[in-house]
Amino acid sequence: MKLLLDQNLSHKLCARLADVFPGSVQARLIGMDQSDDTQLWQHAKAQDLVIVTQDVDFVNMSLLHGHPPKIIWLRCGNQPSQAIEKILRSNLIAIRAFAADRKAGFMELFR
Repeated sequence: MKLLLDQNLSHKLCARLADVFPGSVQARLIGMDQSDDTQLWQHAKAQDLVIVTQDVDFVNMSLLHGHPPKIIWLRCGNQPSQAIEKILRSNLIAIRAFAADRKAGFMELFR
């Protein structure tokens, strides 16, 4: 499973998480740092990426349009990249189960 990290998350997380989420990208790294949510949504859908965001707008899009793409909604407020990395790593089993679940469109992760 590959992740698409939203603009508000550090691009450095892609390299830090490469061992567990190889091939993941961040909006800035693919030239989409000025793109709106709809453009990111469409890209994630076309490339089979799971969006990781702190933005409720993607959850609302998931509720309205269904999935794919799947959404991981980080409900932890502004945190340093190390904290975001820890949240994703500590929830790896749940994230993999979520990705395999055909019915689930989004999941919430807290600190």
